Amino acid sequence: MEILGGPHFAVAGAGESHGPAVTTIVFGCPAGLELSRASVQHYLDRRRPGSSKLGTPRREADKVVFVSGLYADDHDSLLGGAEIATFVGDDEVRTPGYECGYTTGEPIAAVVLSAAKRSADYAQFLGATGDVRPGHTDLVKHFKSRGFVDPRGGGRSSFRSTISDVIGGSVARLFLEAQFGTLVFTSICQVGELVAREQLANVIEAELSNSADGRLSPASAAAIEQRLESAPLWTIDADFATAAAQVIDQARRDGDSVGAAVEVVAVHVPALAGEPLYASLKSRLMGTLGGLHAVQSCEIGSGADVVARRGSANNDPIRSSGYQSNHHGGLLGGITTGKPLVLRLGFKPTSTIVKPQASVRKDLEEIDFQLQKGRHDPCVGVRAGVTIESRLAIELMNAVLAHQAAHVDAAHFRLFGDKS
Repeated sequence: MEILGGPHFAVAGAGESHGPAVTTIVFGCPAGLELSRASVQHYLDRRRPGSSKLGTPRREADKVVFVSGLYADDHDSLLGGAEIATFVGDDEVRTPGYECGYTTGEPIAAVVLSAAKRSADYAQFLGATGDVRPGHTDLVKHFKSRGFVDPRGGGRSSFRSTISDVIGGSVARLFLEAQFGTLVFTSICQVGELVAREQLANVIEAELSNSADGRLSPASAAAIEQRLESAPLWTIDADFATAAAQVIDQARRDGDSVGAAVEVVAVHVPALAGEPLYASLKSRLMGTLGGLHAVQSCEIGSGADVVARRGSANNDPIRSSGYQSNHHGGLLGGITTGKPLVLRLGFKPTSTIVKPQASVRKDLEEIDFQLQKGRHDPCVGVRAGVTIESRLAIELMNAVLAHQAAHVDAAHFRLFGDKS
């Protein structure tokens, strides 16, 4: 069973790239969180194909419809969401989804329909003698499933499956923001050999240092978000963005692809979440983020740079006000310190490219592979940011609820006041 997070907060998803829909169930969100369809749609719009001219030319509206887990006494507000319809023979059923309400503590279910499917583009991959794309999952999934796998658009291995990540992560980040003021940002910091001069963690650390209360003000957070949105690709470094866009465009023109690195930073992270060993939040984050499509590396804090340091240079000084630096990236012994969570992910170049390559068919006949049709991202990292943010939020949410579960208060177990 594939579940993100868990056991306290978890997300389950289903749906293939060219299937009718992607369905999502979010477990464990406490009751009482005000949740609107629009607040989740905001993050899905960042993820959807067609949202960036540097990404895949496939275009999907990716409109989310909530069908369970919300309630409000104002039914007009609750039921003002998108409508779902089914047609089976002569029978038609229509029902409104939930637009805005409060979480009930029950599972939250959501549906996103798929429309922009061109399954004929994948004819060359069908059957026991279909072609295999180097770097993709075609061969291993064919044999793992004994041939019973959907190859259209990569099936379940498609980046489209991350719709569920973003829906569940949106719920988590809205809860964390409401409770702790937690905010999560990402910035593309490298494309191919081109490295950004400005790093998101440094920009945020400077803002926190200049703040009177050590917190990121709403105005500062909005300014950072505006800088990220206004660049040709999602990055804090505008000059880098212009040059990186040219690198990506050239890779597309060459029929090739290019790798990228993405930095993720969470601020106002509650301290003491996570466990020191087998349930370490460090382990959970590296597994969840490192397990994302096309990710080949995952670093926390100063990452691989610590190898060349001595302890006297790498240890973060501590005063009564807290840690004075953040080489540890917000985690010590798998437990949050209250400093920003800082991670960096390396994405491999997109596997599906136009350039000819040596490969095989599924019956292992050797071929000179040539892609016939398809629509693909020349750089996977371009659209990955919001999914990274979502996965981090899911794991942090689960760790926060686990920490809370270890602090039992008898007052929370009374049904009739002092009589229970």
